[in-house]
Amino acid sequence: MSGSVIFLNLAGAVALLLWATRMVRTGVERAYGASLKDALRRSVTNGPQAALAGSLLAVALQSSTAVALIVSGFVAGGHVEAGLGIAAILGADLGSALVARLLRFDLSLLIPVLLLAGMVAFRASEARGWRQGGRIMLGLGLLLLSLKLIGEASEPLRESEIMPIVLGYLSRDWVTAFLLAALMTWLFHSSVAAVLLVASLCDQHLIPVVLAVPVVLGINFGGAIIATVLTRGMERRVRIVPYGNIAIRGIGALALLTVQFVVGFDPQRLGANLGDTVVLMHIAFNAGVVIVGVPFARFLPGIIERLLPPQAAPAEIGNGRVTALNEADLDKPTLALANASRELLSMCERIDLMLTRVFELFRHPDQADLDALRQLDDQVDEIHADIKFYLARIPDELLDRKTRGRVNDLLGASIKLEQIADIVTKSMAAKVQKMADRGIEFSVEGWKELSAFHDEVVKNARLAFNVLVSNDVETARQVANQKEVIRRMEQDSETRHLERLREGLASSRETSSVHIDTIRDLKEINSLLVSMTYPVLEEAGMLRGTRLR
Repeated sequence: MSGSVIFLNLAGAVALLLWATRMVRTGVERAYGASLKDALRRSVTNGPQAALAGSLLAVALQSSTAVALIVSGFVAGGHVEAGLGIAAILGADLGSALVARLLRFDLSLLIPVLLLAGMVAFRASEARGWRQGGRIMLGLGLLLLSLKLIGEASEPLRESEIMPIVLGYLSRDWVTAFLLAALMTWLFHSSVAAVLLVASLCDQHLIPVVLAVPVVLGINFGGAIIATVLTRGMERRVRIVPYGNIAIRGIGALALLTVQFVVGFDPQRLGANLGDTVVLMHIAFNAGVVIVGVPFARFLPGIIERLLPPQAAPAEIGNGRVTALNEADLDKPTLALANASRELLSMCERIDLMLTRVFELFRHPDQADLDALRQLDDQVDEIHADIKFYLARIPDELLDRKTRGRVNDLLGASIKLEQIADIVTKSMAAKVQKMADRGIEFSVEGWKELSAFHDEVVKNARLAFNVLVSNDVETARQVANQKEVIRRMEQDSETRHLERLREGLASSRETSSVHIDTIRDLKEINSLLVSMTYPVLEEAGMLRGTRLR
């Protein structure tokens, strides 16, 4: 077999590994992302708990980089202290290392089972849980299959004439081996995939023992770089956490590489199988980083804050609110649309907060919180107006068909978000006030129905907000499919509510109109969220012209 064919087979197997890892991660994010993020935010209260929470989330997502970006967002939003955020990422790196160990077990018998079960689950129902559960199982099956293919594709390399020369040079130049491993990990955007690839090559005796330590350290250094690169250009608070991670892991990796030069540790002491030894060293390094780094994590943000270059002063509007709508970019439509998109995300953040807060007020009404809700509505109205007038000022002669379509999509999304804010404050908040004035409460059964309904709408809202950023067709399809789920939930809730009225339940009778109207408010909000995804679905050719026959 020629060398080009060997490397083509190996590249294809690695590509399948990367794609399968992404399938599992996106499946978990879409099915359980919101609840996992909420659990992480609640769990990050001290260093050890933050590290444990980060580790568990990384196991679920099979990606420490995803955890790093989530935690960085929490820090930027003021939900988590920067020091605890760094501790959470250190734990996430340990969690992803444990995932690599789990995948090293001989799970070949699970490949057909996972692929079959995943396909059945994915095709069995349009419900989000079933489809994403199927996606996760398919991803795991393909991941295990890719590891098997990597082993088979790399076996002919043992007879290669070039590989011994290259590896012989790297065996004498550990710094180059370290840097190449870091570069590979950054290109993969996954330390799990990098470690599994190296372990598979070690199984084929393609990587000599002497390179095991520098390669593992390089992978860990490269894994820390990924989040740092992905957050470049963002505000300072976002960058503090990934910089803290790379400081601790980078110093640890370079220090141990120096120690290896002096001591010359023999990895074979950890086991006869070098592939397993590589994974064990990866786990040991990350465990050591957690033990040593977590106590120091709380001191790093202040140091990093002083070292980072000062951030340029953002633009402001009349009342001092920071805005991304830079006037100087109006003659550059691409930049202007990007600015408008960032402002649209600012609206999404406020809508998310409003949807969560208003429902809490049904059980614990508070005038100060109602006033805060109206202030958020005022902010949404203000941002909507700013986006509308900003987009209108882009010179028409600079817009082509594609950018003009994007202008209309952004304006449409902005209008729908403003309408959602109005429903929350002018309809749902009014019902909260009405119940507080009358001193009435929902029945236990009625509250459970409303809570389940509200949870579905909030989950769909967060998916719809993601579509505004990613333009992901599959996510847009999920949002649209939930419209039918919500319609059925509305029918079931109204049926059960009428049954409680027939039984003469006093609390149901007192809150009857509020219960039904709240359900309809939430349904209207969901319909607006679904319509925000229509531009993506229409471009993909997934919308009908009409529902009429």
